[in-house]
Amino acid sequence: MSNSSIAEVRLVLEARDVSVQFGGVKALTNVSVSVKPGEICGLIGPNGAGKSTFLNAATRLVNYTSGSIILGGQPLEGVGSREIIGMGIARTFQNLGIYASMTVLENVMLGAHHRFGGKFAQAIFTPSRARAVERSAHEKAMAVLEEVGMAELAPRTAGSLPYPLQKRMEIARALAAEPKILLLDEPAGGLTHGEVHEFGSLVDGIRRKRNLSILLIEHHMGLVMSLCDRIVVLHLGRNLAEGTPSEIKSNDAVIAAYLGKAA
Repeated sequence: MSNSSIAEVRLVLEARDVSVQFGGVKALTNVSVSVKPGEICGLIGPNGAGKSTFLNAATRLVNYTSGSIILGGQPLEGVGSREIIGMGIARTFQNLGIYASMTVLENVMLGAHHRFGGKFAQAIFTPSRARAVERSAHEKAMAVLEEVGMAELAPRTAGSLPYPLQKRMEIARALAAEPKILLLDEPAGGLTHGEVHEFGSLVDGIRRKRNLSILLIEHHMGLVMSLCDRIVVLHLGRNLAEGTPSEIKSNDAVIAAYLGKAA
């Protein structure tokens, strides 16, 4: 294996020159982003910079017109959005996608459905098999809820939880998929200063325990600068800068386009 091939394998996620176009509008132009094993990489930029579009391209919710996205050495071209989670990518969304009338436990169990899909079909004809599959899914979901400090809330309906706990539950559901990389789209949006700090500690703890790679979109710069190992900045659908938090804070182009002089 060549040195370049070894470098590719060491990247959990690598996007090379990705472009996305909606009609005549170019949402992304030759955007490149990489995430290393066990790394928290921030993806920041002004509103409309193309951050969520990039996440949607990486999870195949939108098609990219050129470039490539590689997960653990495997290109995602031709992969359907329903297959992505089984390949090791899980994500959250800006707007919570919870099932409010279902319990917390049931919501988290849904995160692992792809891991039991074929077994559920077999279970229809084998009652004992159905019980075993349900028990396994229940145990795995409870283990994740314990990890995020929500085990005692498992029987509660998701809609009855306060907003910060709903955010935490959405993380738990994503973790139930046992991903290689977790994509977080503005997870601190709507949280108070104290809740943001607690949330950051949760995310960092998850990363360290699981050696999980995380790509984080967030406008809360205190969280980004304290949590991320490396930051990629987008502006007008293009790469603007990349570097450590200290490098980004002192980058004149980033300050002019996004952070402002007070950063």
